[in-house]
Amino acid sequence: MLDTVLLALFLPCLGMSAIFVVYMCLLYATTRHRSDSNPPLKPVTDKGLSPLDLENLPKITGKELLAPIECAVCLDDIVDEQPARLLPGCNHAFHLQCADTWLSKHPMCPLCRAKLDPQNLKSESPC
Repeated sequence: MLDTVLLALFLPCLGMSAIFVVYMCLLYATTRHRSDSNPPLKPVTDKGLSPLDLENLPKITGKELLAPIECAVCLDDIVDEQPARLLPGCNHAFHLQCADTWLSKHPMCPLCRAKLDPQNLKSESPC
C-alpha cells in the first residue's frame, strides 16, 4: 500500500522533470541555432555634422518664424528671442542648441529624417 502511494507521487514528478529537461534542451538548441545563423545586427550609426558644417546652416530667431513652432527635439516652443536653426531642404526649425546637439550625432533632420549633405550646407545669402 505504501509502495503504491509513493509510486503514485514519484511517477508524475519524474514525468514532469523529464518534460522540463527536454524543453530546456530544445530551448537551448533553438536559441543557439538562431544566434549562429542570424547574429545580432549592430545599429548603423552615421557620423554627425562637424562644427564647421553646423556653422554653415542658417540661423534665425523665433520672430522670423511664421507661426509658433514646437522644437521636435525638446518639445518646447521656439519663442521670439530664442535662436533657432533652419534646416535646408525640409525647412524644419529647432532651437539652436537642440539642433546642434542632434546634428552633431546624426546627419539628418530629427523630424522628417531627411539626410543633410555636408557638401550642400553652405548658407546661401538672399539676392
